[in-house]
Amino acid sequence: MRKFVVLLVLLPLLVGCTLFEQQRKSGVVVEYNGQTLTEVELDRLTNGLSAGDSARVAEAYIRQWAEDLLEYDAAKSSSDKAIERRVEDYRRSLYVHEYEEHLIAQRMPKHVEDSLVRAFYATHSSRFVLDETIVKGMLLIVPVGAPNMDELKRQMAKPFDDENLEQIEKYAYNYATGYELFLEEWKNSRQILLRMPISDANLQKQLNQKRQLVVEDSINTYLLQVTDVHMKGAEMPLDYARGAIEQLLLNERRVEFLEQEREKLYEKAIQQGKLKRYEK
Repeated sequence: MRKFVVLLVLLPLLVGCTLFEQQRKSGVVVEYNGQTLTEVELDRLTNGLSAGDSARVAEAYIRQWAEDLLEYDAAKSSSDKAIERRVEDYRRSLYVHEYEEHLIAQRMPKHVEDSLVRAFYATHSSRFVLDETIVKGMLLIVPVGAPNMDELKRQMAKPFDDENLEQIEKYAYNYATGYELFLEEWKNSRQILLRMPISDANLQKQLNQKRQLVVEDSINTYLLQVTDVHMKGAEMPLDYARGAIEQLLLNERRVEFLEQEREKLYEKAIQQGKLKRYEK
């Protein structure tokens, strides 16, 4: 009988020691409520550190890990039903958001037809107003005193075609320190100001008056030839507004697409008997 009592006393200790030995062999450093922190995880944090620094970093991380879990459990145990509902609402909205994004990525057409863009612009062009001036054209930067400047200006002032563009590009290759051709894309005034030593007010004034701007500093001459310009406050041209219009149309399509998908789910649930409606 005495041996049996001693065995009952020692059994929990032996089980505890066995579990501790299993945890130690598996590399577990600390455990709380079924969650563990292992040596492997700590080694990744302290890799390359000295022994002293490694110990300090590991101890700080262990404390933080444990305190976070303890605080979370304390918060859960003292929370009221309102918080639980908010957590569940957030969880549900997260699931729904991911589901909708998957549907959109897999099944909603992303291409916006040009005819739709043009029709929307024709009806709503007044909604698209420039908050800065935009230009198309050419910018050439050449050292002060470069040869044949008058001929270069004359070539730049002519309507651009293959012949004079070839002449200008040859000149740029031989003398220019900077050359940009943007006949098919818009540059805003901020982008121009980054390349030319001119104030914004002066740039706006000159763009209102002429199509060839020439500015000099002590090093370079800057020649801006403008082929098209839309001033700040004017309506955006269609090719500039296109990106914003396409995004608006895609947003509208997204709303309609998700409404249709929700309707399909509703009708399917009714047909399958998963959703039952009872008359009052």
